[in-house]
This record gives sequence, structure tokens and C-alpha cells, in this order.
Amino acid sequence: MSQEVFVLDPKDNVATLVSEDGKPGRGLDVTVDGRREKIELQDTIPFGHKFAIRAIKAGTPVIKYGHSIGTATVDIQPGQHVHIDNLESNRGRGDLVKGATREGKA
Repeated sequence: MSQEVFVLDPKDNVATLVSEDGKPGRGLDVTVDGRREKIELQDTIPFGHKFAIRAIKAGTPVIKYGHSIGTATVDIQPGQHVHIDNLESNRGRGDLVKGATREGKA
């Protein structure tokens, strides 16, 4: 069986989907706090995107690579997609930069 989910560090509260797109209701085996658990996806998760593997309270760090990548803007439940609609990135929002274009040129 190939790996479907990638968790980079035991402190992470998100995982990355590395198999076909995840559909709501699909259960994925994930190691959380040293235990193998089945996380049921609550949203459609595209390949390469993050989803919560633990409950994340609004205003608390989203942890990937063992480090904060941003702050949850709303409560996020296990299995929910973690993306720009519920995460304020530590690096900011490139799509909100004045003069930014899709190609990255102003």
C-alpha cells in the first residue's frame, strides 16, 4: 500500500495529502500523537493540500514541518481543508499584494 498522507513532524497538526484527491467522508490512516488513527475528510482535499489532523482553535498556530506556518482564522476540525480561507500565513497572502498578477509580475 502506498503512502497517502505525509506528516512531517510529530508536532504537526496538519497532514499533506499525497494520493488522489480526497473526497468528503473518505477515511485516511494518519499517525497522530504516536498512534495510528483514521481521520475522516470533511472537505474535498486536492492533491498536495493540507488538512487538519487535530482540532485547531482560531488564533492558534497551524504547525507543519514542526514549525508554525500561520494562524488559524477560525476553528478547524480534523479532516477539514487548511487553506487561505481559514489560515493566515506567516508569509502573508501573495494574492493580496498590490499589483500582483497570476504570473508574479506587477
